[in-house]
Parts: sequence; structure tokens; C-alpha cells
Amino acid sequence: MQNKDFSFELLARSNKARLGKISTPHGKIDTPAFMPVGTQGTVKGIFTDDIKKTGTQIILGNTYHLLLRPGIDILNKFNGLHKFMNWNKPILTDSGGYQIMSLSKMNVIDKDLGAIFRSHLDGKKIILSPEKSIQVQKCINSDIIMVLDECPKLTNDKKILSDAINISTTWAERSKIEFGKDSTKALFGITQGGLYKDLRTESIERLLEIGFDGYAMGGLAVGESQVDMFKILSETVNLLPENKPRYLMGVGTPSDILGAVNYGIDMFDCVLPTRSGRTGLAFTWNGKINLKNSKYQNDHSSLDPACEIRELNNYSKSYLNHLIKTNEMLASMLISLHNIYFYQQFMCEIRKSISSGTFTAFYKKYTDFFN
Repeated sequence: MQNKDFSFELLARSNKARLGKISTPHGKIDTPAFMPVGTQGTVKGIFTDDIKKTGTQIILGNTYHLLLRPGIDILNKFNGLHKFMNWNKPILTDSGGYQIMSLSKMNVIDKDLGAIFRSHLDGKKIILSPEKSIQVQKCINSDIIMVLDECPKLTNDKKILSDAINISTTWAERSKIEFGKDSTKALFGITQGGLYKDLRTESIERLLEIGFDGYAMGGLAVGESQVDMFKILSETVNLLPENKPRYLMGVGTPSDILGAVNYGIDMFDCVLPTRSGRTGLAFTWNGKINLKNSKYQNDHSSLDPACEIRELNNYSKSYLNHLIKTNEMLASMLISLHNIYFYQQFMCEIRKSISSGTFTAFYKKYTDFFN
């Protein structure tokens, strides 16, 4: 699949870890990359300009939620999500496949029609077909579009997983036809197969026959252990093309990311930095910090002396502890911003270690640090 406006360049390796660069019409993305989640056109609690200042080069939006609100009519008037949310860098959109799983009580799957939802907002019937998902993502003006897939819940039932592969492959074929020859965007396929090497292999081989600009590992980070996730990555990531980006969807903790990079993954997304921020949990180079803990009540130190965004380095842990205990919304805003900043610094250090050939040492130092 050729795309003149989207490209991926593999720059260096450190064992299986890869350093690369993705080029899109809205800018370049250094990989391994972490994408903050902006499900509804916002990374919760953080100003768009501040997201840019963290070093974030790409964010993730969601097809299902943006279809409901603000809807395609409004997005069309703004020529997509970039202008609507004042973000001039790349956007990747989840196809809505995750909502097929997470909102399973509110939808049924029809292999021909797609996913038939009852809106969680007003109960209105919504049919999200592979074609509709691509149409909405083009309306959003996503730089990277994902095919619609069926993402099963964690299961050992090989029939359920095999059926999901069959449906997802058919939908991937239909998604590519609907996508057409759009030279300004990229289309990624999504592999399924749970924790079974043979099913993953089948899914990958069938997607390779169709051909995509990049490939995602779907159906992981759905409740399995980190050990199990790493095992299936170790067995199957090498089956994905060397010259295409590899995306592990919905991951995760810093140790998840580090371990997956070790097996050759290039792209990640997760709500964890902002969701943790809203509960008072901060990620730092000294490990995770629960700022609700009373031991921080008299701690005058900041979370990161080097972070000057919004003068975060001038806010003490004592003050953050106070904001949390008084239920002030500023607490979640400041901690969420710090967490996104930390994640991007973490990714930057990963990239530096791959470039310098010292990733193995970096990996050994931090692999269990954030568990």
C-alpha cells in the first residue's frame, strides 16, 4: 500500500527496540511514541497549548464518541478536529472497535451491518459499519485511520477469538475499499487472536494480504497479565513488516511501554496519565507517588524541578496534597499535566537510549520500577 504523504523511516535499532520517524501532512512523529488520549476532542483537564509544550507530537481521538458529539455536521464546518480543538499536529483515531467491547451491553454485532449501538447518551440507534467508521474518521480529518474491528473481551475460548478474526478481517477489507486511494492519510490494520500464537499468526497473515500503512496489536490490555501480554508480543511482533509502524493499542504503564518497546513496538496510547492524575497519582523518575498520602502534607519539593510548563516546578507536593484533600479541580489538572510531561520525557529517554545503543541498560534499570 503506497502513500506519498505518509511514511515511516526506521532509523536505528537496539536489539529488537526500534527508533523511527513517521511523517504525516500535519507533522512528524518520533517513535517510539506515546499518544495522549483525547477521546472527545480534549485530553482531559489540559489546555491544548500545554499538551504541545510537553513534547506530545500526536494525540488520539475516538470515532464513536465524536460521531455522537459534536457530530459530523459540526466537524465538517471546521474541516475536521484539528481546527475545532486548536491542535495543529497529527491525530490518530480509534475506529470505535474498542467501544464494541466496552459498551457491549449497548450493542450487537452484525457481520454484514457492523456494530448496532444504542447510544449511551439517549438510546438512539446507531449503526457503525466499517464504511461508516472510515467516513467519520475522514470527517474528523485523522492523519492515521484505524479499520473497524471486533475486540473481544479477555477469553480462552478459541472459537470466540477465531470468529472475531473472521469478522475483523472482513471489516478490514471493507475498510480499505472505503478508504480508497487517499494520499493524505494512512490506514492501519488491527490484529486479533488473544493470547494464542497460532491465531495471532493467522490474523497477521490475512491482514498482510490486504496491505496497510501500519499494523496494530488489538485485543490486548483487556485484563491479561503483563507476563502474558509480553509473551504473545515476543512470539508475534516479528511477524509484522519491518518497514511499517507497529502500534500496541491501549497500553499502558511505563513498564508496559518499556517491555513492549523491547519487543519492537513503536506506538502507544493510554488514558492512564490523566486518569491517574484525577485520582492524585503521579508518575515520576522516583516511581509512582500517591499525593493523597498524608506524608506529603509537609513536603516542600515539587514533582519535577525541571518541568516549567505552567510553572509546575513551583508547586509543592504539600500544595498538591492540599488541593486533593479540598477537592479542588486544579489538583487533577496539575497532576495530569505533570503525568503527560513525564510520559513524554520517558519516551524521549527511550529514544535516546535506542539511538546510543544503550537501551538494554535503560530497560534493565527501569523495567520493574513502575510496577
